[in-house]
Amino acid sequence: MIIIGEKINGTIPIVKEAIEKRDAAFIADRAVKQTDAGADFIDVCASTAPEYEIETLKWLMAVVQDATDTPLCIDSPNPRVIEAVFKYANKPGMLNSISEEGDKCEVLLPLLEGNTWEVVGLTCDNNGIPNDVQTKLDITKSMVEKAAQYQITPDRIHIDPCVMALSTENNSMLNFQQEIKAIKELYPTIHVTGAISNMSFGLPVRALLNKTCMAFAIQAGMDSAVIDPMNRDMMGTIFATYALMGKDKHCRKYSKAYRSGQIGPLDR
Repeated sequence: MIIIGEKINGTIPIVKEAIEKRDAAFIADRAVKQTDAGADFIDVCASTAPEYEIETLKWLMAVVQDATDTPLCIDSPNPRVIEAVFKYANKPGMLNSISEEGDKCEVLLPLLEGNTWEVVGLTCDNNGIPNDVQTKLDITKSMVEKAAQYQITPDRIHIDPCVMALSTENNSMLNFQQEIKAIKELYPTIHVTGAISNMSFGLPVRALLNKTCMAFAIQAGMDSAVIDPMNRDMMGTIFATYALMGKDKHCRKYSKAYRSGQIGPLDR
């Protein structure tokens, strides 16, 4: 499972406060802790007023890169912001994200030509997030074909089928599973990702739903996720699911994660 650490995002009140105060120590601590917990990428999202976003994202990138060598996932709904800060990354990481909305593909995909950067692709367009699998597949095909024009292969793309809240769509989990399977069948080497916590929005005991959603999603073929790597219950669910699916020989990764404190507490 490719883990994209989600804890440096200006939509989180305590992070927003740290950004406003330019509290570098707080941001650096979050970056290091996510790295230590197993994050493969550190998502950095300013979520500030548009006129301050470029400056703020540059600052976040600098603080995180001074604190850890973990690659960045540069996150903004505005592709022009990502384009502006792209050159400040010390090493290849991930861009979050392209879609068929506006000119996101046209702005961001050229940045990935001739390097090893990866990219998140959202299955939405100018009409919003579709409800049917086929439209999401059509959007995926379009993004993959556009990426190919810049020699970007499917294994560098993380498709996010845009999880819908179970509280508003009763078949959200079933649809998510179908979407994952269909995308992986079409492009076996592509990654499928998502913000799992969207599933439980508006419902009680969200952590229980999120962990269960993760297990079902992994079984369907999801191999990338935007989560809190410091959440040991969620990380435990990931390791346990791979072990139960027979994808962890002799449960070595599961056992190692337990010994290192990455998962738990668990009954011996």
